[in-house]
Amino acid sequence: MFSQREMPSASSMFSAYASMAASMMLLRSMANELIPQPIRGYILNAFHYLVKPRSQSLTLVIEESNGIARNHVYDAAEAYLSTRVSPDNERLKICKSPKEKKLTIRLEKGEKLLDLYDGVSLRWRFICAESDKNAPSENTSISSNVSVRSEKRYFELSFHKKHKQMVLESYLPFVLDKAKEMKDDERVLKMHTLNTSYCYGGVKWDSINLEHPSTFETLAMDSEQKEAIMEDLNRFVKRREFYKRVGRAWKRGYLLYGPPGTGKSSLIAAMANYLKFDIYDLQLANIVRDSDLRKLLLATANRSILVIEDIDCSVDLPERRHVDHHHHHGRKQTDVQLTLSGLLNFIDGLWSSCGDERIIIFTTNHKERLDPALLRPGRMDMHIHMSYCSFQAFKILASNYLDISSDHHHHLFPEIEGLIEDTQITPAHVAEELMKSEDADVALQGFVKLLKRKKMEGDVCENDDPDNKAEPATKQSKKRKVACKQKKTVAAAGTQRRTRRLRRGSSL
Repeated sequence: MFSQREMPSASSMFSAYASMAASMMLLRSMANELIPQPIRGYILNAFHYLVKPRSQSLTLVIEESNGIARNHVYDAAEAYLSTRVSPDNERLKICKSPKEKKLTIRLEKGEKLLDLYDGVSLRWRFICAESDKNAPSENTSISSNVSVRSEKRYFELSFHKKHKQMVLESYLPFVLDKAKEMKDDERVLKMHTLNTSYCYGGVKWDSINLEHPSTFETLAMDSEQKEAIMEDLNRFVKRREFYKRVGRAWKRGYLLYGPPGTGKSSLIAAMANYLKFDIYDLQLANIVRDSDLRKLLLATANRSILVIEDIDCSVDLPERRHVDHHHHHGRKQTDVQLTLSGLLNFIDGLWSSCGDERIIIFTTNHKERLDPALLRPGRMDMHIHMSYCSFQAFKILASNYLDISSDHHHHLFPEIEGLIEDTQITPAHVAEELMKSEDADVALQGFVKLLKRKKMEGDVCENDDPDNKAEPATKQSKKRKVACKQKKTVAAAGTQRRTRRLRRGSSL
């Protein structure tokens, strides 16, 4: 303790403070003159870093996408955290489809969640940031900027720094495995379609549950053809190591061709239900550029079926840059830059290898109209001819619609067998006729009348001689000639039915 005599006076303390302040100002002035600004800033930042208290928390940011590819860790975290909600959560998103067993729970933006793993506390937070910005279009022919609404979604995972290795090597793999188990146990197939509102700001798939009931058991197709398709699918899904060893992308291409109404869409649904693969329905008419195709491919998940229906009439690839100036979804056709080469690279180029266990299916009513480049081996690996209804396929339809078992022979079956083999009728037309009555006898009698009428029209066409002047030009003869012309137009893709059936085996 200072005695009163030893205590410094107020004047002396003020003098000392003034002297020290003057010295500090002098040193600061000298430092400003001698030390350049960049170095002064570096020294100041280093000083702040040294005196700033260190945080012991580490935060991992898990974004929804990694560039243009989907982030699987984000999807796994979203599914896993739905099982870890607690009473502390105040806002949750709830949804349920008819086929799902229970409610789907997701965190609402801003919600936090605490998880425990091996006694370690891990804090999750879901963040969803929306913003409006002007983004220039990738298409150089479009000069004006377009306002794009972007949405950035991500998870933040925070924990003590000392647990970093455990989180990266044990906890996150655990989350991925748990999410995969949940997905396999409660898998509901999805039908994805293109959201055209993202045509300038990017591409995006929207999805609904795929509830198509078609299976290979209910498919109106010859058993030999169905067995060949199922065998090919089984071989494909089991050959992961084979594709890797031979250096090929793990994918398979199918071309379904044949007249309308022969069951192409039903076969696609049956393949999806058989493999438990999601379906991505790609409409080429909504695609502007080749780059959009690549983004769409990367946005599709593994174990999926990518479908491009009616490839012969949905888009005329070689001529798309020269079509007229009609608008399509708010853009000029002259702005379209989708090319045949871009589509081929999409099918079997380098970009097609960015994913595993994918199936690409093209459908067409006119195989002869397709560019040969689309049909070469390696692009469409298997060509499946969807032909007219055979008697074997008819019996499957009779079992489906009239509950007539395949081993039961209705008394009209022999007559139907003799008529249907010489008549070109699609499974869709057969199904429509069988749905007209729930009484099997009534429905089959109506179907027999339909077959006889179609056979008579076919006989008229075969016996019709354009040089024959004996028959007067009555209204009935004119109607028969019109029917004959329509019949020949329908049969233009092939010759006789038996010849097509022989060729169908070689196409598989």
